[in-house]
Amino acid sequence: MNKKYFLLLMVAFCYCITFSQNTEKILNNTSSFSQLINNFSGGLESNGQWYLNDPKTGDFEEEQNIRANSYLRINGFFLKNFTVGMQVESYAPKPLLNYDRQFDKELSLAQYFINYKTNKIDATAGYFYAQFGSGLILRAWEDTALGLNNSIRGGKVIYTPFEFLEITGLYGSQRRGFDVSDSDIMAFNTELNIDNLLKSDFFDELSIGLSYLNRNQEYISPIDEVNLDMVDIPKNIGLYSARLGVSFKDIYTNIEYVYKGRDTRLNNIIPNIVSFSENKLFDGNAVLFNLGYSAKGFGINYTFRRLENMSFYSQREDGNLINNPTNRATVNYLPALTKQHDYTLANIYLYQAQPGLSVENYESPRVKAGEIGNQIDVFYKIKKGTALGGKYGTKISANFSYWAALNVEVSDPDGVPFFSSDNLTYKSDFLNFKNKLFTDFNIEIKKKWSRKLSSIFTFIDLYYNTDYLVEANGSDINAWIGVAESTYKFGKGKSIRFEAQHLATNDDSRNWVGGTLEFFFNSNFGAYFNDSYNYEDSPVEENRKIHFFNLGGSFSKGATRIGLNYGRQRGGLICVGGVCRPVNKNTGVTLNLNTSF
Repeated sequence: MNKKYFLLLMVAFCYCITFSQNTEKILNNTSSFSQLINNFSGGLESNGQWYLNDPKTGDFEEEQNIRANSYLRINGFFLKNFTVGMQVESYAPKPLLNYDRQFDKELSLAQYFINYKTNKIDATAGYFYAQFGSGLILRAWEDTALGLNNSIRGGKVIYTPFEFLEITGLYGSQRRGFDVSDSDIMAFNTELNIDNLLKSDFFDELSIGLSYLNRNQEYISPIDEVNLDMVDIPKNIGLYSARLGVSFKDIYTNIEYVYKGRDTRLNNIIPNIVSFSENKLFDGNAVLFNLGYSAKGFGINYTFRRLENMSFYSQREDGNLINNPTNRATVNYLPALTKQHDYTLANIYLYQAQPGLSVENYESPRVKAGEIGNQIDVFYKIKKGTALGGKYGTKISANFSYWAALNVEVSDPDGVPFFSSDNLTYKSDFLNFKNKLFTDFNIEIKKKWSRKLSSIFTFIDLYYNTDYLVEANGSDINAWIGVAESTYKFGKGKSIRFEAQHLATNDDSRNWVGGTLEFFFNSNFGAYFNDSYNYEDSPVEENRKIHFFNLGGSFSKGATRIGLNYGRQRGGLICVGGVCRPVNKNTGVTLNLNTSF
């Protein structure tokens, strides 16, 4: 049965490649067919894996060790202003490991929409994506690498009566697997570009944004008997956002404030059991501030963010990340604001934003209310012809981020030990950075030695609070990572790249060494080998002296890319844009296809 799925997947890949290469010939030979096809566009993405038993990473103990996640998107254009589209998804025979189990169909129509668009009106019925401001109150989006799709099924209208004013209204239910959440979302957004309104040349940008979102969900108590102390838990929870953006010559800044209405508190004292405080309600808020300066050869940017009780899901019970590691049905977008590194060893200790309010840990309970922190980015280019710049100049960039848990004062009028009472309450400090969770200082130097040879040198120093971020009574991790890579271009698309990495820690995973060798035979075809190895006896048994190697290659032709890989996946987190999901240690063969038409 598994071999059948693998063969079908291979046939589909070969067919899609042949189709994409021959489409142009077909269109040239049939003009009427060409006119019809020109009204359609789309793409196919398929990611398949054959999970293998491995004495180092363990046996694959689940059913169906050959699996594939596939997505077919087709859009059609007609009557000048109309667009229709659909997305067919397949998880056959089951979704890949660590993807949301709500994707439980081998083949199904997952999304569809119809859109009408003119200069002033953009209206959509069906499934759609949306984002207000930075996403602090709403971002409906999709990322197949994370297994995340938070689109909304309903209706959305964007009205632009003037070039300086845009108004958005939407209503619907958020996608949850192949169904939708048991709630309704109604939201409005206004973007006012004041410098366009005033026809002023003084500011490059002066804009104001106002947003409102309401989630309507009935709360059902898991307790059969009536709780006389239970407060009236609201059916409607609202979020309000105000934003200001200013840009003047080389300086830019923006600030956003969000208020979240009062709702229940997640009680996560017993693992895998989702429950809520029914005696107290808590509101939330967020502050985001950004200030930057950019000129030729130099740039600096500072970001501050504070989140308190800002986790928000279209279904309350999805707020327990133990049961929802893929962040299904998240309404807002709260990524980690840290440097997103490209290197394997730099992605062992990854920070995830800590925005929620909950009581956690059964043996040593504590209240988590949110996070506070900042990061700063600096970029500088040393001029050509100088002693340090050389013939081609030298680029230097540095980043520092610091994140802490909100400092809270907890009180429980019932005097119940371990803070297990529903009457628990707390107060938080607005500006207090003492509960350090994560720091990352990194510097990167890019140097071009000649027309053919260039190098990148990276140094990272980080701190990671395992006790708070992973498990109670964990150790504090101090680590440094060094990376050196060089690329030599032979011409006509042919190049070779070598990369060496080293990670050293005071504890936990101890010392790692890693490297990559990549060779492109031409602009279409490349092959690579990389390996990460924990060469000391690590206290973390799952990573102890194992070569996490990968051998593979990719081929691209036009709008089609196919990749093949064999190797081992280290257990931990995989992150895209600061949003993460956990992955299990495994070994296997991976086949990827992306094509558009």
